[in-house]
Amino acid sequence: MDTTLQRLLDAEMRAERIAQQAEAEQEKIVQAAVKEARAEEERLTARIPELHRTQIDKAQERAEQTVAELKRRYDERHARLRDMAEQHEEDALEAAFQILIDPER
Repeated sequence: MDTTLQRLLDAEMRAERIAQQAEAEQEKIVQAAVKEARAEEERLTARIPELHRTQIDKAQERAEQTVAELKRRYDERHARLRDMAEQHEEDALEAAFQILIDPER
């Protein structure tokens, strides 16, 4: 019976050591995961200005494209209005000459 109890005690001691080793390994894994998460957070935090700058650059580019498109439309409209003004100017001059030539008309 003493040998059986001794084997049980030895088995319990081995089980306890295995459990302690497992807990220690688990703690190391948890600590490594926490350390990795902190490092990843620091990398992300360090990239925030770059991400912000990228978004500002994209917004600036879109604004410049919008301004260029509005300027192009303005220039086209201005050219059409100038053409219309020149056409109406010729019509007005023709009408004025007709009045000068034949005032009763």
